Amino acid sequence: MHDIRLIRENRSAFDAQLARRGLTPQAETLLPLDERRRALATEMQAAQARRNDASKLIGAAMAKGDTAAADALKAEVAALKDRLPALEAEEKDVAAQLKAALDIIPNLAADDVPFGTGEEDNVEVSRWGTPRDFDFTPREHADLAPALGMDFETGARLSGARFTFLRGPMARLHRALGQFMLDIQTGEHGYTECNPPVLVKDEAMYGTDKLPKFAEDSFRTTDDRWLIPTSEVSLTASVMGELLDEATLPMRLAALTLCFRSEAGAAGRDTRGFIRQHQFEKCELVSIVRPEDSEAEHQRMVRAAETILERLNLPYRKLLLCTGDMGFGARKTYDLEVWLPGQAAYREISSCSNTGDFQARRMNTRYRVTGEQKRTEFVHTLNGSGLAVGRTLVAVIENYQNADGSVTVPDALLPYMGGVTRLEV
Repeated sequence: MHDIRLIRENRSAFDAQLARRGLTPQAETLLPLDERRRALATEMQAAQARRNDASKLIGAAMAKGDTAAADALKAEVAALKDRLPALEAEEKDVAAQLKAALDIIPNLAADDVPFGTGEEDNVEVSRWGTPRDFDFTPREHADLAPALGMDFETGARLSGARFTFLRGPMARLHRALGQFMLDIQTGEHGYTECNPPVLVKDEAMYGTDKLPKFAEDSFRTTDDRWLIPTSEVSLTASVMGELLDEATLPMRLAALTLCFRSEAGAAGRDTRGFIRQHQFEKCELVSIVRPEDSEAEHQRMVRAAETILERLNLPYRKLLLCTGDMGFGARKTYDLEVWLPGQAAYREISSCSNTGDFQARRMNTRYRVTGEQKRTEFVHTLNGSGLAVGRTLVAVIENYQNADGSVTVPDALLPYMGGVTRLEV
C-alpha cells in the first residue's frame, strides 16, 4: 500500500518510479480522488460542527422568546441532518475508489534495483559450486524419479494434473529435506519455528499483498477462507494490526508448511514433472524489522537460504531481479537458481524479497520507538524461501543420480534417512 500523502508531495517522483516498473503514470488518477475525499471530509466536519452549534443556539433563542430564530435554526439543523448521510456516503464511496486504485499498484523498486523489462535483464551477482562432470548422460527427474517412488500417475488420478504421490524412500527423502531446512534455519540462523494455519481470512491475504490482484492464483474454500500460497501469508500476518515494542525487533519466523497455488498465471509452464505443483511444501523465512535494518536483514536472509544449497553441495547462482521481473509487493528481490543437470539449466529454487513498509501499511503494523512513547513507525517486512522442498528434491535427484538409475543420498541428509543411503529401483 502506498502513502497517498507521499504521492501528493512527490507526484513526479512517484510516476517516475512507476515508469521503472513499466507502468503508466497514476498520480493523475489518484490525486483527484484524494482531493475530492479530503474536500468531502472537510465539508462533513464543517456540517457537523455547524449542526452542533445550531442545536445549542436553538435553546438560547427559545429562552429569549425568539421563536422565529429558533424555527430557522431548527430548519437548518434538519437540513444538515439530511445532508450529512449523503456526504458520508459519498466520502465513503470516493475513499473506496481511492483504496481500490492504490491496492493494485505494485511496490516501488529500491534505487539499486536494475531497470529491465523481464528475466533476461536480471543481473547475476555470483555463482557457487561446480556442476558435476557426469560420465553418462544425466536424465531429467521426470524420467528418472518415477521408478524410485515419484508417482505422477496416481497423483493425477487422485487430484488431477500437477499433483504427485510420493512413496517409500522418495517420500522419506522429501521429508528429510524439509526437516533439514527447518533445523538449519532455526538452529543456526535464529529463526523461531512456527506451525501456522494454512487456511486464512481475506485480511491476511490482503495484508500480504495477495489480494485483490492475485485472487485467481490461489484456492478459496466454500466458507470464504484461502489456502495459503506460501506461509509468508500466515507468518507475516501474525503481527497484523499490532503495535510492537522496538525491543522485540528483529522478529525472525520460520515454518515448514504445505502451500497451494492454482498456477493460473503460469499456464503451460513446467507441466511435466515436480517443479510446478498445485500442492507443495516450503520452508518459509519471514523477518519483521526496523526500517534502518531491512537492507542488512535482506542480505542475511539470502545467506540463510544459500546455506542449505551449500550444505547439500548443489551448485547455484544468485540473481538480483530487475524492475520488470520483481513480484508485486517487492522493492528488491534476490533469486537463487540451482543447477539441474538433466535440463542443463539453472532453475529458481528460492526468492528472497524486501517489501519495505508496503505490507506493513496494508496490515497497519507499527512499532513504538524506544524512549519515545508517542512516536511510532511502520515496520519493514521480508520473506524468502529457505528452501522450496519439492524443487530441492528435484535438484538432489538430478545432481546425485547414478548411471544405474539410482540416486545417492547427500551426506547432510543421512542423519534423517534411517539408514537409507541410496534410492534404488
